[in-house]
Amino acid sequence: MKYRKPKLADFQKAKVLVVGDVMLDRYWFGDVNRISPEAPVPIAKIDKIEHRAGGAANVARNIAALGGQAALLSVVGNDEAANTLTQLLQNDGIANHLQYSASMPTTLKLRVLSRNQQLIRLDFEERPDSGSLNQVYHEYGQLMGQYDAVILSDYGKGVLHDVSVLIAAARAIGKPVLIDPKGADFTRYEDATLLTPNRAELHEAIGGWSNEQNLTEKAQKLREDLGLDALLLTRSEEGMSLYRENKIEHQATRAQEVYDVSGAGDTVIAAMGVCLAAGYDFADAMHIANSAAGVVVAKLGTAVCSFDELTQALKD
Repeated sequence: MKYRKPKLADFQKAKVLVVGDVMLDRYWFGDVNRISPEAPVPIAKIDKIEHRAGGAANVARNIAALGGQAALLSVVGNDEAANTLTQLLQNDGIANHLQYSASMPTTLKLRVLSRNQQLIRLDFEERPDSGSLNQVYHEYGQLMGQYDAVILSDYGKGVLHDVSVLIAAARAIGKPVLIDPKGADFTRYEDATLLTPNRAELHEAIGGWSNEQNLTEKAQKLREDLGLDALLLTRSEEGMSLYRENKIEHQATRAQEVYDVSGAGDTVIAAMGVCLAAGYDFADAMHIANSAAGVVVAKLGTAVCSFDELTQALKD
C-alpha cells in the first residue's frame, strides 16, 4: 500500500497509551546570599515552588501538548505527591489510569535552584509491590486495544519489571510499541517496534564504537538481534540517526540554543509515538521529533513542545 503522508492536524485523532515509571518533579527556587554558619554550605531562601509531571508522565504531557490523546498507566503512592501529580495530569487533559499503592511513596525528585543553577537534588523512591504491578498489567490488558500506539517509558523504577509481557500483548493485536530503554540489557525489549536510546544508553548496551561505520554495524546488529522495526539513536549536538533494515538516515540537530537536555528524550519518544499513531512513516516521524526536541532543549527543566511551537519550528 502506498504511503500517504499525513498532516499535523491528524495528531488530534492519534491515541497513545503511555506505561512506565512516573515521578513528580518539584522545584524550589530561591536566592543564595550567604553561607550557613552550621556547615560550609549555601543557604537558599526559597521564594517559589513549581511542580512538573516527570518520567512517563512527562512523555504523556508531551503527547497532549502536541495535540494527541494521551493516557497514562503507572503506580503511585497514596500521598500528597500523587495528589499533585493527578492534578497536573487533569490540567493537561491526560487520561489518568494511575494505580495507588499503600506500600510505596510516589517517586519524587526535589531540586533546589538558585539563578537557574541546580544546588542539590533529593530523590524519594521505592520499587512498587507485586500487587500494584498486577493491577497495572490487568488494566493494560483492558486499555491497549483502545489506542493506536503504546509507549513504554522505562526509568528503571520497577513498573516495567515484566516488560516482555507488555510488548508481546500489544504486538499480538498489531499495536506499535515504542520504548525509551534503561540499563545495559536491551534483550528484555525484544520484538518492540522502536527503541529510542541516547548515546550513553546505547554505549551501555553495545559497548563503544571506533567510528561511524563501526557504530552503524553495532546498531544494526542490535536492531536485528532484537527483532526491532527500527532503532532511533538520539545524539545530542550530532542530531539523530535512524537505523532500519538496509537503510540508515541521519538528521542534524534542530536546536538553535541548548539550555537544558533533561526531558528531551521524553519529547522525542512522545513525538514519535504521536506520529506513528497518526500514520507517519519512521523517516517523517524522526524529522518531526527532531524539531520538537530542538524546541524543548531551549527550555529549563522537564518541558514540552506545543503544537504551535512544533508548527513554527517546522516552518523555520
